[in-house]
Amino acid sequence: MAGLLAYIGYTLRRQPADWPAVWQHLRQTNWAGGWALALLLLTPVNWALEALKWKILIRRVEAVSLAEAYQGVLAGLALGFALPAQLGDTTGRVLSLRSGRRAEGVGASLVSGGMQFFVALLFGTAAWGYQLVTVPSRNTPAGWILAGLLLSMLLLGGILVPIRHRLPKAHTRRRWLRQLLTYLAVAGQYTPAELTQAVLVASLRYLTFSFQFYLALRLYGISLSAPDMLAGIGLVFLAKTITPAFNLLSDLGVREAASLWVFAPYGLAVSLVLTATLTLWLVNILLPVLAGLVWVWRLKWSVSPKPMG
Repeated sequence: MAGLLAYIGYTLRRQPADWPAVWQHLRQTNWAGGWALALLLLTPVNWALEALKWKILIRRVEAVSLAEAYQGVLAGLALGFALPAQLGDTTGRVLSLRSGRRAEGVGASLVSGGMQFFVALLFGTAAWGYQLVTVPSRNTPAGWILAGLLLSMLLLGGILVPIRHRLPKAHTRRRWLRQLLTYLAVAGQYTPAELTQAVLVASLRYLTFSFQFYLALRLYGISLSAPDMLAGIGLVFLAKTITPAFNLLSDLGVREAASLWVFAPYGLAVSLVLTATLTLWLVNILLPVLAGLVWVWRLKWSVSPKPMG
């Protein structure tokens, strides 16, 4: 996705951010208004849905309550605040388990993350298709190549589901790939009903935090037609999903850069777009991270390190 990163960088250079205006917007935010209250109230719902998905997938390894799953998710979110990619998230969830089946726990976490990735890819591909035919600046050879790549990724995901039982038996000389396949052995244990249930929860969660993004945009007076708004939100989360997570602080900056790129054709005020995306990060990431630190502290005292496998 180097081309996507380069294009986002090009867009950012053309739209210099007025950071003093962003901070001013943040200070003037009406947190007692309907948009802000709805945004805040959906935050625990968002992470409760993630906990429910985790509960469904981890029960093949260990039966946990929804409250325990919620604690594991928040612990993972807090660790992910400082560690790159999915490392912190997986670590927090696995350390929350009581059993020593850590390798299978890692596999369940990878399946959970992969499932949310696929949902974002599905909605994002549809959003990109909409912009291809409605936004002239997107209708380029590069835009159609990107569409082809996205469809190929969806096809690959569809192929992996029916052959998931064979993955642990695959032969490879690469040690890291053999270890990954060992982690993914749990994927072959899920029934179609369990996978369907988890995908539905992942989709509901995607719609929840997408609606939160809409609320954050409306909080700062940003309004577009419904199709344009939905496509823009879908593309922001697509860009965030497929962009390598080199950033710390839970990808702070990725969503903001993607938002400027996505909404550039609509001529929106850069400072307002940045303020909306920062607000979403503060509400949906920073606040839950602060709550998750409690569970990270408890993990430090209640869990002793055990070898994986």
